[in-house]
Amino acid sequence: MTIQLNTDKNLTIHQEYEDKIKGTINDGLGRFEDLITRIEVHLSDENGSKEGLDDKRCLLEAKIVGKEPVAVTNLGNNYDLALSGAISKLKSKLETIAGKLKAH
Repeated sequence: MTIQLNTDKNLTIHQEYEDKIKGTINDGLGRFEDLITRIEVHLSDENGSKEGLDDKRCLLEAKIVGKEPVAVTNLGNNYDLALSGAISKLKSKLETIAGKLKAH
């Protein structure tokens, strides 16, 4: 499972944080490794340099073997919260997809 990180102009990711993000994704979605070929992570700040609640956005797009890609979005007060919420949403969708594939 390849993990690709993308950010907007308001965020620069250092190697340590990139490793943390990839580790968090692998921990949360590792059991779907045979189902997912690639995950794209898009992190952005909805209102730039201004302060705001739930203004950090995480979009996760999973490329699934033999299926259309699945995308989820989550907002949070910081990037870690936005990421963990998006992982939860994506995990739920992947469980549904995996269940349907097993039924066939």
